[in-house]
Amino acid sequence: MADITVRGAGIFGLSIAWVCASRGARVTVVDPFGPGAGSSGGLVGALAPHVPENWNPKKAFQLDSLLMARSFWHDVHQEGGVDPGYARTGRLQPIADQAALALARRRALTARDLWGDNATWDICEADGDWAPLSPTGLLIRDSLSAHLHPRSACAALVAALASRGITVREKSEDKGSVIWATGVHGLQALSESCGRPVGNGVKGQAALLRHDATGCPQIFADGVHIIPHSDGTVAVGSTSEREYDEAAGTDAQLDAVVAAAREAVPALAQAEVIDRWAGVRPRARSRAPMLGAWPDRDGHFIANGGFKIGFGMAPKVAQVMADLVLDGSDTIPEGFHVEASL
Repeated sequence: MADITVRGAGIFGLSIAWVCASRGARVTVVDPFGPGAGSSGGLVGALAPHVPENWNPKKAFQLDSLLMARSFWHDVHQEGGVDPGYARTGRLQPIADQAALALARRRALTARDLWGDNATWDICEADGDWAPLSPTGLLIRDSLSAHLHPRSACAALVAALASRGITVREKSEDKGSVIWATGVHGLQALSESCGRPVGNGVKGQAALLRHDATGCPQIFADGVHIIPHSDGTVAVGSTSEREYDEAAGTDAQLDAVVAAAREAVPALAQAEVIDRWAGVRPRARSRAPMLGAWPDRDGHFIANGGFKIGFGMAPKVAQVMADLVLDGSDTIPEGFHVEASL
């Protein structure tokens, strides 16, 4: 039975800990700030695919992870009894003009080849209260997109781990192999270790509105994600700020996101804003997740850089990291290796 220490209790760290524990490892999870304290404690939780074209290992990896998500989160829910809020209800996107319509039709064809029978990318009419305004009256609807509530998902993983006697500790000595899933702070430490920047933090702001659209598809319109959670709220976000003065502060940029969501979906026009959130997300220099061995640190591994796609990538990231650390099997795509960002 292997000893594994996971440092960081965000979505990557908790997911890796869960998969390693499920495979029989003795797991210690350490985070001085507690679970979901960083960017994983946000509000949005969109599990949305890249467009089905210009296929590459990153898109294939993401497809695998999105298809794994239902069983992954079902098992977590069953083990710990806490609902992560996962639902695969698809996504709607407005079609702006005839050029966008032609592109959407081409992507519908490539989706059949790339996604197979797993999901569809279709064109439909904009109809009903829960539909974004569309200049053409038409929408893209894909059936691959899903969503969850980030805070509920982290709580569900914590509960599942607790059912196996694993709690998130504020501090602990390293035991066995060490997996560093420490977000922005980890990117900073790795940059210092390597003597050059390997990534940076990007601030995001999001809001939670009181509106019950349970069971409806998520919407992506005018660059804004609109996510109907199962608790009778709708999350909207987010900004992408490379420069900022206050990491946890919200401002007029979030007001603009809320206004854009209300304009895109008139059903939200009077919805009350009940929560505002801001946090800094880790973005690796390669823009892909950084996975694998920490160079020149034997027995230490890195899982970081899940900028915007961390929750969607988490099931597959946890699988390949467990393969690597527990079995010595490297199934990580070439562009995801730590060296790709060095």
